[in-house]
Amino acid sequence: MAVAFCLKIGILLGLLFGQARSARLYTEEDPVVILSSDSLKQTVFNSSSAWLLQFYSSWCGHCIQYSPTWKALAGDVKDWAQAIRIGVLDCAHEKNFDICKEFGIHFYPTFRYFKAHDTSNDFGKTYRGADRELQTVRQLMVNFLQNHTKHDWPVGCPPLDPARSEDILSLMGKKTEFYTAVIVEDKDSYIGREVILDLMPYEGLVVKRALSSDKLLMEKLGISSVPSAYLFYPNGKHTVMNVQKRLRFFFSSFLKLLPGVHRKQSTSSQQRPQPGNNGQGTQVEWKEFEKSKVYMADLESGLHYLLRVELATHRTLEGEELKTFKDFVTVVAKLFPGRQSVVKLLETLLEWLVSLPLEKIPYDAILDLVNNKMRISGLYLSEQVQWVGCQGSSVALRGYPCSLWTLFHVLTVQAANRPDALANTGFEDDPLAVLQTMRRYIGTFFGCQECGKHFEEMAQESLNQVKSVDDAVLWLWRKHNQVNARLTGSMSEDPMFPKTQWPTPDLCPTCHEEQEGLHVWNEQMVLAFLKQHYGASNISPKHSSNSQPEPGPPAPDKPKAITKPNSNVHLNHNLKPSPDSAPKHQKRTDTDDAGEKYRGVQIEARPGMTFLGLGFSSVDMSLCVLLYALSCVFLMFMFFFFRFRSKRWKARNYRPYV
Repeated sequence: MAVAFCLKIGILLGLLFGQARSARLYTEEDPVVILSSDSLKQTVFNSSSAWLLQFYSSWCGHCIQYSPTWKALAGDVKDWAQAIRIGVLDCAHEKNFDICKEFGIHFYPTFRYFKAHDTSNDFGKTYRGADRELQTVRQLMVNFLQNHTKHDWPVGCPPLDPARSEDILSLMGKKTEFYTAVIVEDKDSYIGREVILDLMPYEGLVVKRALSSDKLLMEKLGISSVPSAYLFYPNGKHTVMNVQKRLRFFFSSFLKLLPGVHRKQSTSSQQRPQPGNNGQGTQVEWKEFEKSKVYMADLESGLHYLLRVELATHRTLEGEELKTFKDFVTVVAKLFPGRQSVVKLLETLLEWLVSLPLEKIPYDAILDLVNNKMRISGLYLSEQVQWVGCQGSSVALRGYPCSLWTLFHVLTVQAANRPDALANTGFEDDPLAVLQTMRRYIGTFFGCQECGKHFEEMAQESLNQVKSVDDAVLWLWRKHNQVNARLTGSMSEDPMFPKTQWPTPDLCPTCHEEQEGLHVWNEQMVLAFLKQHYGASNISPKHSSNSQPEPGPPAPDKPKAITKPNSNVHLNHNLKPSPDSAPKHQKRTDTDDAGEKYRGVQIEARPGMTFLGLGFSSVDMSLCVLLYALSCVFLMFMFFFFRFRSKRWKARNYRPYV
């Protein structure tokens, strides 16, 4: 019995150990550096930054429970990487047995600090405190940085000691090339040092700290309570910073959003473009806008690009593609809070798609209707791209992807605010109507395949948790912020519009809270803000195109040039029509070589006209008119014939009675 029991226990432990090895607590998607026996020493010894490592075991119950806190800490201080970085090493992995033994790891988890520029090759300093809460560990990281000397100070870390009052007061009225922010706080406060570390990756700004014990400085700056922040502008002006809440997140967010403050670019990046420059030496008009508004010009420009450019890569829609497009048009036509001319065009397109009993539809037919080839009065979608809230510092940034995000945010809010809008469409009472439509559209038509892959992964991960239209609004907001966090600092980030967690405190101060030193969202307030921000009443018509063609007879087709456009499409790039293509839109294909043989080739124009891509010639139209006239004559003849016969029958069979 004892032998059998021990054997069962051994098998159980083996299974648990095997599962622990196959399911790691940390992955490459987490904001931590995953180390191993091969990389540990060469990474932390004589490093330009300090390190805080967690030696853990993937079968340790406490390590499993603590992993969310460690990931949250790493995400919270990710901007401190030039000064101190966070890593993990799994001692349960067979490959790491020897290195954990060499470093004297006996218990899990074990936390070790490694100083920057340390050439002694020691095994780090162990943290033995019982309090391992996020805020406590973060403050210990600050203390550990300040224990460095001038000789081993991390290269990218700014000074953390209080600045001298004379150095601060000398800035009054002085013009510089950057902002200077001074955080005034009590001696035992960590806010100033944490804000200094938060702003390390940004340029155009210097952050200092001062102590409230310096009464003369407090009096000169006009500060009566702490913590407070004082801002010196590049033009010599200076004032107390007005933040809604005196918390680290609010101070850091305010400073990151100052005009001219942006994340540092890598040396390999191109020179940062200026507003109004398209990156090719051509000046484009810069449009002033309010970030608290949504602009109809962005929504209409996005629809233009979607219908006339992106859809053009599919010459024929059939099967799942056609169903996806029909569902997309259904949702947009019913929920789009746009101008009457655009809404009428979308409704006409929907009616045509639903009534057409075809298994496949040529794209040219859709394009003819979008371009209103029959000149139906009141149908119009501008072909002019006007990015306003979605404009970028160059044509390669923001633009169409920004407008697509905005469109779907607007649609989720409209679905929540107008619950009966999707009645009799097959989407009624479906909280996932907009999100599933967005998911299928991005997977089927969106040009950036990698972006579509990431969105599909997010959808598979948590879309089934959406149970109401309000959940749908919040789900899309969370995922948009998740994408922003992933792309922060990437080449697709516009330096003038850094990717931040949105809404920022200046737009919605009540959306932000702090619990145990960590920023958290008040999702109830976020939902209220999203419904207001993306509501129909907050959509501005400013900069929208007002020119509409007068209704008239159908216009004949012009010769179209088949051109090979640029097929590189990214979720965070502003996509513009190619100047080579006509009419005013760009067609993309999958290969670059295929387009060379078609460049400059003209298609001979067909006589007559085309309507909805069906290709009626002038002879066809003449026959239609003739048949129409003959059918009218025939119907009139039949009408009078039967009317005459009816009168004769009544006359013969009429018998008067007395």
